[in-house]
Amino acid sequence: MSDEHVKKTPADHIGDTVAQLKEMRHYSKNNVETLTAEWLLFDGELSKLKLADKIADLMDRQGQLHEALETVITDLEEVLEKMKPAPEE
Repeated sequence: MSDEHVKKTPADHIGDTVAQLKEMRHYSKNNVETLTAEWLLFDGELSKLKLADKIADLMDRQGQLHEALETVITDLEEVLEKMKPAPEE
């Protein structure tokens, strides 16, 4: 039998979700940085196109996603911490 059939615990599922969200956070941060560079181009050299506001809107939305990811990651990590068994005395 393969490991695919191993039943995961709720903590395993939460841990998997946290790992996925952290990966998303990484890409989200990179996206914000890329959009910022694009915005600078549209606010400067390409300003005649009058598209800087559209790029700025995308930056804001991506920034909101990044902040939301941070919040959910923190919340789930707190849940995981509470799920750990108490140390035996």
